[in-house]
Amino acid sequence: MINLSSENAAWVEKIWNSLAKKLEKNASALQDTIPYMTEGGKYTDMAQKNINWWTNGFFGGMLWLMYNATKKEIYKTAAEKQEKLLDTALLNYDKLDHDIGFMWGLTSKAQYVLTGDKDSRRKALFAASVLSSRLNTNAHFIKAWNGRPYSIIDCMMNIPMLYWASKEVGDKRFEYAAEMHADMSMREHIRDDGSVVHICVHNEEKGGVTETLAGQGYAVGSAWSRGQAWAVYGFILSYIHTGEKRYLEACRKVTDYFLEGVKKNGCKTPTDFTSPQEPHYIDNSAGLCAACGMIELYKVTGEEKYLDGAVSILKAMEEDFIFDDSNESIVQNCMVSYSEGKEVDLIYADFFLCEAILKLKNTDFLIW
Repeated sequence: MINLSSENAAWVEKIWNSLAKKLEKNASALQDTIPYMTEGGKYTDMAQKNINWWTNGFFGGMLWLMYNATKKEIYKTAAEKQEKLLDTALLNYDKLDHDIGFMWGLTSKAQYVLTGDKDSRRKALFAASVLSSRLNTNAHFIKAWNGRPYSIIDCMMNIPMLYWASKEVGDKRFEYAAEMHADMSMREHIRDDGSVVHICVHNEEKGGVTETLAGQGYAVGSAWSRGQAWAVYGFILSYIHTGEKRYLEACRKVTDYFLEGVKKNGCKTPTDFTSPQEPHYIDNSAGLCAACGMIELYKVTGEEKYLDGAVSILKAMEEDFIFDDSNESIVQNCMVSYSEGKEVDLIYADFFLCEAILKLKNTDFLIW
């Protein structure tokens, strides 16, 4: 249970009222599309552009969060349509990768958890099986994509689907795969100072990491903030699902690094914590994801600095929220990667804003 100060509670309620009004409109207007990034104020439709794109579960997941909080049928109807739009993607085996967790964990699994729909359960378990099959048991990592032997820190947000599958069918093999990957991520993706490596290249036969790559960050050895956020939220989720304290300590370590980084930037989240002063890019999607993880870390530890950090990050980006009809998205100033050098609006930023506000209102469910 989260008890906010009266000032912060009033701020959360103000944001919630604006958020709920806009998302109800979007649920009706966008339910036959899969939103990703805005162009000219309108979301691109990934149902038409790339049905296997990794972000294609976030709008459906946000709809389920809103349905759980409000019980309004418009959200349920729209969320069910999102899941059906993804059916063709699930059959396209050659294009499935580790992001199957993002896609069907936030849609099919969420629908089953909230409604008991058996067909959604089947799809979610099929997706979990595909994800677990990507585990390399020699090198102890879940392969990110269908190419070189990469692991990426993002996968910490996909493996909660495996913890759920283990409990759902009473089969530990899913959990073992998730823990093997999480333990590898602790060893190879978290540096001594708490910063995080985005991409590791593995020796598939002997194990170990042969090199690290900059990925979406500034450079090799830098600290891409959304990767840091994936670690913040991902490790606390692994702790919540397993109770293993090593994941809690890993979460503290990467979260403390994140908080130090945003404090130096007035609680704004830079795209990379170690990039040069110029060009300096903000990535609100990273701050929002990390805030969700910090709220869960606070719930577990009771340490106020994590709740205060989450609220400060959220309030610092209020000027970047759009609640009128000028843009279909809500959160501005996000970055796909540092190298692109272009601030954009992204569906997963809206998702994490919604999730964070619902957490602060004590009306969320752990969709992960």
